[in-house]
Order: sequence, then C-alpha cells, then structure tokens
Amino acid sequence: MMDTKLNLLAILALFSIQSHLQFLPTFSEAAKSNVHIVYMGEKKHEDPATTKISHHKMLFTLLGSKEAAKNSMLYSYKHGFSGFAARLTESQAEEISAFPGVVQVIPNRIHKLHTTRSWEFMGLNDHSSKNLLTKSNKGEGTIIGVIDSGVWPESESFNDRGMSPIPSRWKGICQEGQLFNSSNCNKKLIGARWFIKGILDQNEMPINMSNGDDILSARDSSGHGTHTASTAAGNFVENANYEGLAAGLARGGAPRAHLAVYKVCWSFGPGGCTDADLLKAFDKAIQDGVDILSVSIGSSIPFFSYADQRNSIAIGSFHAIAKGITVACSAGNDGPTAMTVENTAPWIITVAATTIDRVFPTAITLGNNRILWGQSVDTGIHNHGFTDITYSDRIAINSSDNSAQGCERGSLNATLAAGKIILCFSQSITQNIFTAAISVLEAGGVGLIFSQYRSDGLDSCRHIPCIKVDYEVGTQILSYIRKARSPIAKLSIPKTVIGKWLSPRVADFSARGPSSISPAVLKPDIAAPGVDILAAYKPVGNEKRSGYAFLSGTSMSCPHVAGIAALIKSVHKNWSPAAIRSALVTTASQTGTDGSNIVEKGSTRKAADPFDLGGGLVNPNKAVDPGLIYDTGIEDYVQFLCGTGFSSKSVSGLTQTRVNCTRSRFNELNLNLPSITIPNLKRKVTVTRKVTNVGPVDSLYKATVQAPQGIKMKVEPQILSFNKTTQILPFKITFFSTQKVYGDYRFGSLIWTDGKHIVRIPISVRAMLFESYTDV
Repeated sequence: MMDTKLNLLAILALFSIQSHLQFLPTFSEAAKSNVHIVYMGEKKHEDPATTKISHHKMLFTLLGSKEAAKNSMLYSYKHGFSGFAARLTESQAEEISAFPGVVQVIPNRIHKLHTTRSWEFMGLNDHSSKNLLTKSNKGEGTIIGVIDSGVWPESESFNDRGMSPIPSRWKGICQEGQLFNSSNCNKKLIGARWFIKGILDQNEMPINMSNGDDILSARDSSGHGTHTASTAAGNFVENANYEGLAAGLARGGAPRAHLAVYKVCWSFGPGGCTDADLLKAFDKAIQDGVDILSVSIGSSIPFFSYADQRNSIAIGSFHAIAKGITVACSAGNDGPTAMTVENTAPWIITVAATTIDRVFPTAITLGNNRILWGQSVDTGIHNHGFTDITYSDRIAINSSDNSAQGCERGSLNATLAAGKIILCFSQSITQNIFTAAISVLEAGGVGLIFSQYRSDGLDSCRHIPCIKVDYEVGTQILSYIRKARSPIAKLSIPKTVIGKWLSPRVADFSARGPSSISPAVLKPDIAAPGVDILAAYKPVGNEKRSGYAFLSGTSMSCPHVAGIAALIKSVHKNWSPAAIRSALVTTASQTGTDGSNIVEKGSTRKAADPFDLGGGLVNPNKAVDPGLIYDTGIEDYVQFLCGTGFSSKSVSGLTQTRVNCTRSRFNELNLNLPSITIPNLKRKVTVTRKVTNVGPVDSLYKATVQAPQGIKMKVEPQILSFNKTTQILPFKITFFSTQKVYGDYRFGSLIWTDGKHIVRIPISVRAMLFESYTDV
C-alpha cells in the first residue's frame, strides 16, 4: 500500500512539472542537437524580463520562428549575468557565436561532486562567551546558499527553533516538485530550487524515477547536499551520532544563519552537475540575495581558463563576487599528486581538507593474545567472539592472478571463506573497503580486515564488521596467520576517542597545488576539517529524521569555511569577499595540537607547505580580528586577466564593459592576494602589495620575513604607520635568487605585526636559471 501511494505521488509530481519538461525532444531530434550555452557577459538591462526578451529575439533570428525559439531554450540567465542555454546544432551554435553581444558559445559539460567535533576543534565552542560564534550571534541574519545535490528538509539539522525571521531582502522561493512542497521550507531552510534541464539533455536514455535513482525536486537523493548544507549552517541537534559513535551536539558553522539550497547535481543516468544547470543556480542565487555560496563541485584535468564558459564555476562565481557574495569551493579530491587543485580562480576561496583530533580505534585481538589496532565505524554487527581468520590469497579461486589479494568480487572461494574473518591487502587506489566487504560477504565471510596505504576517511560496510589497518599492521596480522596452526581473531567494537591523536594533518586525498592554470595564484587558499565529518544525511529505511553520517572529502571542508565566512560577514557586514578571504588566510595556523608543524598525509609525510594547505588551518576566532587585510576588487581581477594574456574581447565579454587589454602592463604577481607565488624567479623581481588597517585607528606594524631557502627578501618600508587619515598603505618586496642550480619551489612567509595581531602571508618561489631546456 505504501509503495502504491508513493507511486501515485510520483505520478502526480510528474504531471505537476510537465510544463517544466516540455522542452524535451524526441531522441531522434536529440541526435541532431545538443545543449549549448550562449554566454553574453554582464547583463545590459536591469529588468530581467527585458533581458529574457532579448534572448528570445536572438534565438528567433537564428531559428526563424517564435515556437522554435521557445522550444529550443532551456534557461535564460538574466540576473547575475546575461546569456542562455539552448538546444542547437553545431552549425547553429557556430552561426550564433558571430551575433553581436555573444562572448562565447560552448557545449554543455558535466561536473562532479567532491565527495560535530570539527567546530570545537577549531575553537568555536558554543559555551564560550568570547569566540566568533558569540560575537556574530551565531551568524544570525546571514544567508548561505549551497549549490549541490539538494536537501533532506525533515532532518533535525534544518529545524527553525530559535531562528530569526526571514530577512526582508530575501527574494527566493521554495520551489515545489516531487515529494517537496512549500511547507518543507521554514525560517532555517528559506529557499530551495532545482535545475535539471542541462543534465536531462546529457542523458541518452529515458529517465525512470520510480526506481529511486533520484527525485524530481530539491529533495536530496544522494545525501551529499544535505551533509554540506548542515555542515555550513545546520541548527543545534542534541545527541547526534552515527551508530553511537561521535555522539554529541551537532550544528553547522553558522547555526543561526538561513539556508538556501540549489540542486544541480543528479544521480540518474551518467549523474553529475552540468554547466547549464550550474550557471542557472549561480544566476538565481545572485537574484535571491544570498550572502555566501558554498560549492563542493569540480571538474577534471585539463581545466579551462577563467574566462571560458566551460569553467562555469569560475564564471558564475565571478558574477557573484561582483555582487559582494563570498564564494567558497572545494579544492578537489585528486591528491596527493601535485597540480591537481581545482576551482583556482583568484576570486574564489579554495579549500583543502585536514583531519581533526577524533578517531575511532578498534581492537583486533589475535589468538596469541596480541592486540593490534585499526579503525572502524561499524558498531552493531560484531559477534564479539574469536573466529577463524585467513588471508584472502590463501582462498583464491584462481591462484594465478592477484585479484584475491584485494578481495575483488568473484575472486574468493566460498567454501574456504565461509564463517571466517578475511584479511585483504589493497593493491591500488581504486580498491576500497566497501567493495571488498561485498566480496567477502558474497563468499560467506563474517568479517573483513582491509589493509591499505594510510588513506583518510572511513566507510561503513553495513553488513559485516570491517576494520581498516595500514600495511604495517596488516603485515603483522599476516605474519601471525602464516605461523599459527589454527589462526583466530576477535574484532572489537570501535570507540570514539578525542584529543589523543596528533592533528590536524592534510588529508591524503586533498588536491595539491600549484595551480596548473595560474601558477602565480596560490591554491588552495586555506584548509579546514574534511575527514570523517559527522553531519546530516538522508535517512536509511523508514526513519525520516534520524539520518546522520560520516563523509570525507574537500566537499566537507568547503562548507566549514562557508559557515565561518557567514560568521565574519555577520560581524563585518561591509567587508568584501576578498577581505573575508584575506582574514581567513592571514590568521590561519600552521601548527598542530602538539605545537609542531602540520604534516601532509601524502607519500612523503613531510611538513605541509602552501601547496598543501594554503595559509594553513582556518582559525575562526582570529579571523574576525585580523588587524590588516589584503583587499581586492573586480577591477583588480580584470587587470589580472589582462595581465595573464586574456584578450580584450574575452575580458570585455566577462564584465560587459569596454576593456583594452593591449594597454595593460599589469604584472600578475602584483594582484593583491594574501599570498605571493613566484613560479619563475630568474635573478630579481619586485612584487607590490597594499594592506588596509581594520584594527585600531592608530597602529604601527613591523615586518618580519622568513625567506625561502636560496632566496633573499627585502621589504620596503619595513614599518607601516596607520592613523586617522591613512588607513591603506602600499609596500614592496624584492626577491633575489642566490641559487646556482635549477630549483623546485621553496617556501617562506612575510609577517606584519603590531604586537597583538600577526598578519602572515605564505610565500612560494621557484628559481629558474633558464627559459627552457634549450638554454641549458
């Protein structure tokens, strides 16, 4: 009966949005045309209706009829910028690209999602009267927009107890759809929209929502968007936990901020988040009136330039920044390889991921009474007794290949695996504990010990107890198995331990710099917790409200920074996005809980450098009072684009103002960022910066430098004196190379201090003795 009711609701929802899907062609037509984005830069008309009419006129001119123009258009971008998404053939796309006012026409692409204790770990304790959480009144009055996979509105994290009224400036809506109506919004979740036209065009097969692949509304079917939204601004929830682990008071970074969700990422068909839908979400978020945007989405290498419409996040965020909206984005999960960092536009806050000081140690007791330790989040499925244990390679179906070592599906002999704990060794980064657990379960095994390189993040195996260990512990267990006549082991229940593990460490998956698009722009900017983060999730089973889960990724670190940005915005309402970014970077921490340098959990386990964590681990309480800020405006970014080789046409199209890049002599090194990166220092170069005093009116700052190895630095002037009439001061830094051989990047810092504030920017320099290898 319940299934029948759900099916009826789904059918009714599909009828209610029939007009939303009228643009769908037959599949024979789709073969002839695809969605293209016609980008026209800044809007020329203040009235959105006038802008939309101009878009339809352009399509009418191209296609020859109003009906064809109407059926072709998917979206009209008319709030933050001008342009539209329409179904066009290749020849039509080429023809319209020559129309007046068109900056670029590109095909629609698919992007990917970057997949409790963390706030206390960063010093935002709800019981303190002196931290940023209290100073900002928990973010009250600010609006955080989350562009992701939607929201599960019934989660307790989105209750509106204690919330202030919806701000009168809010222009958004609670868009209805399948299993979602206006009653799902409240004073916490004040807006919800969904954008699907772009992904539908990419899907080659008819969509079937009855199988539960996704939901045609802002409701979240994957859990990712619910998790990121609650991390940024979830309300207070008592005794949140995952199967009894990490129990405590759950909340987002800005628990009194309002939330607006924009669903652009879908699970059906190929899945993902398309350019067309992303740009529409940015456009609507700008119109709706959000203050902060959190975007845990990225693309793949090679990346497109910042003025290229195929880099929809860079384009959308540029227009958001122009309206004073701070945009935080995830750095990507392709670490620890260098030059994998994503979302590298200089106007974006790009966030790396770290661990926190909470772990879930799980004891493995061997038959010789030796106890070894791993980690697990599976608590309810342990049998608590000693059980036979074996190594997967001993029970391989085919001993001539290595697939059984990693417990690949179909590789284990069910007769020999039945009733045993299986020890597996991961052979590659593509193998994971969850798929190994399925293999063990299918073979009749009752437990899994998964040995792999020390990777971050824990996954639940749901059906059998799973414990993750590193290669050292795995090898010790294997040694016992080989020596014992009848090896046995007992898997204990995991425990929650806080404050006993060295932290933070840069997560192994967190994408690393330098930027492959703009090496002179340091990315990532900042780091925040992103490993085993407990937050709201879509519920499992029939429980509508009880879903909480651990997730890991820069997707999780990004909303941490978005929440902190909302707190800062609540205190400093007139600060620009660049000022907020500067405050975060210049006050960040480079040391761990034991006072030593933060370490990166890559292959080398070295001290983390700016390409791993930017300025450092975000420090919210210091960021609200940074002393000095490195401010940057849209004009600065325009000059930067000109200085890095973009054409006048590209930059003019982005800003919709006349820009003559041929006259620009702007050096990209002089963009006023809270960092300095010099990718090709030959002998000497001078870099300029300027700082704005946001502390006491009369202040005196002195410079301290830590020069990179093989580099000399000279700061002029070495003292900055601020008073009532002088609140912005420039300075310059000259770098001299003393290296006699070609070098890799070396790192240092520049600190301005008045005795109270420490304003630190990271410095990265690579000495170059020749232009190319032909000069050697």
